[in-house]
Amino acid sequence: MLDRFTDHPTAVGETYTEHAVHAGGFGLELVTAGLACLTHAIFPWMFEDYASRKVKALHARMSSRRAPLDLTGWVGDGLGV
Repeated sequence: MLDRFTDHPTAVGETYTEHAVHAGGFGLELVTAGLACLTHAIFPWMFEDYASRKVKALHARMSSRRAPLDLTGWVGDGLGV
């Protein structure tokens, strides 16, 4: 059972704590980008490109941290949906 907490972090070269810090940070940045999108929906002149810049920056950071994913067996667009 405890392996479930460490299998993925180990697979990406991190300890559980390192993974929690990185994933938590990414999550907070995504929430911030989402809030900016919601604000932009109501006030179109605000945060015009904040979320897209944030997502691009997060993607670049995440892509540089790990090897490409093996999507063998995934369906659709590769996202498993």
